[in-house]
Amino acid sequence: MCHNLLKGKRGVIFGALNDMSIAWKVAERAVEEGATITLTNTPVAVRMGELNTLAEKLNTEVIPADATNITDLEEVFSKSTQILGGKIDFILHSIGMSPNVRKKRTYDDLDYDMLNKTLDISAISFHKMIQVAKKQDAIAEYGSIIALSYVAAQRTFFGYNDMADAKGLLESIARSFGYIYGREKNVRINTISQSPTMTTAGSGVKGMENLMDFSDKMSPLGNASADECADYCITLFSDLTRKVTMQNLFHDGGFSSMGMSLRAMNQYSKGLEDYIDEQGRIIYG
Repeated sequence: MCHNLLKGKRGVIFGALNDMSIAWKVAERAVEEGATITLTNTPVAVRMGELNTLAEKLNTEVIPADATNITDLEEVFSKSTQILGGKIDFILHSIGMSPNVRKKRTYDDLDYDMLNKTLDISAISFHKMIQVAKKQDAIAEYGSIIALSYVAAQRTFFGYNDMADAKGLLESIARSFGYIYGREKNVRINTISQSPTMTTAGSGVKGMENLMDFSDKMSPLGNASADECADYCITLFSDLTRKVTMQNLFHDGGFSSMGMSLRAMNQYSKGLEDYIDEQGRIIYG
């Protein structure tokens, strides 16, 4: 149902790849609510994904860019303001990747060059994005910036690895920049700690289905879907949340407030055979 919550607003969506992406759903909902937007992802993602299909559907443009590259980000915001005809009202940062996770390096055996890439792509890109936009004065007063996070920034989850560090940094950037940008331009900056969601990236993580099942059993309302996350993002882009800033907002069906649920407790009769190495040791990393 459309409520015209974003009528007349302009936005930039970072990170959509295909229709499994939360960013894809947010883009669709933003346009449905009356916004005009631009889409951006890395050149490789644009070539390999379906972003041009989304752009055609939404009658918008794709600006290929590496979010870790300052020059590319300058292009994104200068082009977006030209294409959209004015300053940006909202931005979504939906970017995250860990080479250590992809290479199956455990947390106690990280490759530090890969850790730097994890932090740069998944968190520092958020700082770069905001800093570039601020220097260009590209964001309208009372604008809204959101990045997608996860509860692993506060709690330890098996296998989430250095991405947990990246999410912790991401949330800190939102607070630190939220203070400065809020005081100077009334721009609000928040992170959304979303339920585990079966995106393309998530589907490649070992044990993702088990994590989603556990989270769903723990959460009183169950896991929040990508579509529901998109709805939540729209409210934070809208003028209804003008005083909400510097927050990490849990959108997880209540998971983050739970200790143990009956449904989850009932699961604990399984062994650890799948996580024992050749020497008989349990792999905790």
